[in-house]
Amino acid sequence: MSAEPHAPAHGASHGHDAHGHHGDHHGDGHAHGSRKSYMTGFLLSVVLTAIPFALVMTDAFADTRVTAGIVMAFALVQIVVHMVYFLHMNSKSENGWTLMALIFTLIVVVIALTGSLWVMYHMNQNMMPGMGAMAGAMSASGDVGGGM
Repeated sequence: MSAEPHAPAHGASHGHDAHGHHGDHHGDGHAHGSRKSYMTGFLLSVVLTAIPFALVMTDAFADTRVTAGIVMAFALVQIVVHMVYFLHMNSKSENGWTLMALIFTLIVVVIALTGSLWVMYHMNQNMMPGMGAMAGAMSASGDVGGGM
């Protein structure tokens, strides 16, 4: 009976190490943020929100398409900032799977943003003609509610 293989140590088959830790210690290869990294992420988030807000509120560009493009670019950068500073995604943690998640997220966001802009643009182009004039005439006559 002594020649039989021994069962693994208690908990070894459940991902526990030999010292009884449950895998939630800081030496497990996962990135953990420091106060400095969280403050950097927070400050970048504030700046990346304040700049587009100021551009929109001050009408900095005559063409609204330019403003919308800049706001969307800032939104994309802010998503990356959140993923790096708050979700700790980098190429080293979890064998690069978090980097793959970042790339996938960016692709999905680009598809969603361009699809939304495409739909809104075509809705604006394909609205029934005269709808703007009809709404203006109704509000001028006092019949805003549209009741009969």
